[in-house]
Amino acid sequence: MSYHKFKPENLDEYGSFEVFHSPEAYELGTDYEAGWYWWACFPGCMPDGDPMGPFESEEAAIENAREEEY
Repeated sequence: MSYHKFKPENLDEYGSFEVFHSPEAYELGTDYEAGWYWWACFPGCMPDGDPMGPFESEEAAIENAREEEY
């Protein structure tokens, strides 16, 4: 699990997202597939929405999160 910042273009604000790996879908308590996920989340806070993924690698999840428009 790791936290990263993403910053929208032309804005002074930025958000934070968490990247994590779930080896088994049951660990998320849902029907999600195993793999790498990300969700908008500040350290120590609850996530702001559902996880995005799965991705084949941590790098792919980070790249996808940074492409999102927040």
